[in-house]
Amino acid sequence: MIFSIPDVLTKEQLNSIKTRLEKAEFVEGKLTAGWHAKLVKNNQQLKSGTGLLKELTSEVERVIKQNPLFQTAVRPRFIHSILFSRYEEGMSYGTHTDNALMGNSFLRSDVSFTLFLNSPDEYEGGELVIESADDEKAYKLEAGRMIVYPSSTLHRVNTVTKGTRMVVVGWVQSLVRDASQREILFDLDTARRSMFAREGKTPEFDLISKSVANLLRKWAE
Repeated sequence: MIFSIPDVLTKEQLNSIKTRLEKAEFVEGKLTAGWHAKLVKNNQQLKSGTGLLKELTSEVERVIKQNPLFQTAVRPRFIHSILFSRYEEGMSYGTHTDNALMGNSFLRSDVSFTLFLNSPDEYEGGELVIESADDEKAYKLEAGRMIVYPSSTLHRVNTVTKGTRMVVVGWVQSLVRDASQREILFDLDTARRSMFAREGKTPEFDLISKSVANLLRKWAE
């Protein structure tokens, strides 16, 4: 399931993050890429091991965790490996798939996300392109908006031809490993919430709630 979430960050939060990043030290992005991704990764990332990275990571993670759509669709167990990436003119990230296991704790990457920090008017190119079996789709979202997609996909970032692209990227180990099972839970949860808003707590609502709970009990890890 690929979907976008609007207004993950407010204008105030965006301005605060961007102001701090303007004075921060960035390093070559290849340092955090897998051995094959290093061949196609050409960007910059906020230097690791700094207080600023820890501070910004905590802020972004907290906001994402509080988002109801993200919680319902992704069922996060761990949000991990958050990176603040910068693409200057001429930079790109060629076609790759994300590592299945990440970090020293070998957390699984079930779901990936890209949170856009600046307006698409501020740069040219730089689209996130996600491939499927017979097609591909490009995403270039407004600042504060986030695209969520399976970590198992092939994807790339097109070359930035003008300006600077600023994003936050990260990964999620979900409570429900299987993407099709997460989608079933999401559909059922969406239906029951709509039913509740329209009719209140009915016997039908209770039955769907029972099914959501029992499927989550069965599938959660």
